[in-house]
Amino acid sequence: MAEHETDHGYLLDNRQSEAGIRFEALSELFDPVTFRHVDQLGIAAGMRCWEVGAGGPSVPLGLAERVGPTGAVIATDIDVSWTRDIAGGVIEVLRHDVAAEPPPPGEFDLVHARLVLIHVTDRAEALRRMVQALRPGGRLLLEDADPELQPLPCPDESGPEQQLANRLRAGFRTLMAGRGADLAYGRTLPRLLREAGLDDVQADAYFPITSPACAVLEAATVRQVRQRLVAAGLATDEEIDRHLANIATGQLDLATGPMISAWGRRRP
Repeated sequence: MAEHETDHGYLLDNRQSEAGIRFEALSELFDPVTFRHVDQLGIAAGMRCWEVGAGGPSVPLGLAERVGPTGAVIATDIDVSWTRDIAGGVIEVLRHDVAAEPPPPGEFDLVHARLVLIHVTDRAEALRRMVQALRPGGRLLLEDADPELQPLPCPDESGPEQQLANRLRAGFRTLMAGRGADLAYGRTLPRLLREAGLDDVQADAYFPITSPACAVLEAATVRQVRQRLVAAGLATDEEIDRHLANIATGQLDLATGPMISAWGRRRP
């Protein structure tokens, strides 16, 4: 969820308190999707998993439940602030840059990254290293956003509140693109997995239209990038305060960009 911090290109700094709020909201939104795929891939007792760019603790903990005491889960990130406390037992937490450092030692039955590679500057090298870490027959599950497929937090732009939300999201996307994020990355995952030599490649997408977690995620994200939006002339403090007040009413139907999940198997 957070492979690069601000000084490495990542816009949403893990050291800010809002990061924890975002991780909880992302967990509520996307953990059911992630673990549906994990279970369909047959991840079970005794297996070894590498969680890349773990961000928050929910995915490593869920993987640990599945692999049990005879398995192993390696959770890595450039900033392990939100995962260091779960280390122990089958979970090992490592500070690691997937695009610049060799994979953790050993081969893995599952390598998984969620909402990571869109932010990594050298995405191709990161993907190569993840494929390299798979055992023969191991599975790679990549889940990433594609904001350009559906760029609006309020697809039903029915009034000034929705128009403001959409304009602020456009400003956020401008900041992301300026940091090197690929806002159309998610749709490329099936092709990239095939080009990496994986077999049995499949993909699907999840697109929440509205939920309390979407509102929590939006408010935390806006607070986290507020100063950058204002400094770049993309919004005023008054507009941001108004948007946050609109969110607090519970009357905005706030969406997230589609998350594309793609998976494939390394050849035996």
